[in-house]
Amino acid sequence: MFISKTSEYALRILTYMALNSETQLSATILFEELRIPKRYLMRLLTDLSKSGFIQATRGRSGGYVFARPLESIFFSEIIDSVEGLLSYEGCVLGNPVCPIDKPCAMHHIWDKPKLTFLQTLKTTTLADLKEADNI
Repeated sequence: MFISKTSEYALRILTYMALNSETQLSATILFEELRIPKRYLMRLLTDLSKSGFIQATRGRSGGYVFARPLESIFFSEIIDSVEGLLSYEGCVLGNPVCPIDKPCAMHHIWDKPKLTFLQTLKTTTLADLKEADNI
């Protein structure tokens, strides 16, 4: 189970912003620091704004800041907003469902790490990253 490029970029944007939350960040700064393709970055910033994580200020000194406290933004919400979390809850071999009576060959091996991964996404906030950075 790997995080998609879209989720990776969304997480990179918001974690960078969280670690620099005292500053309003422009799209240009985010582009220069994160090296996410500009069109992709702009689309994600729009999506993250529509999802209520960040808000934009227009104008020459404009940029992006958080619309919610970092403690209330969970990784699972971020991924869910850009691509849906259901793709991570399915079968590791790509089957839409892994039936209990006929599980895939990897089900019993992968089920516990998958549940741990999902639980981590559901309980980790952007504030947790900022706290870890200060240690």
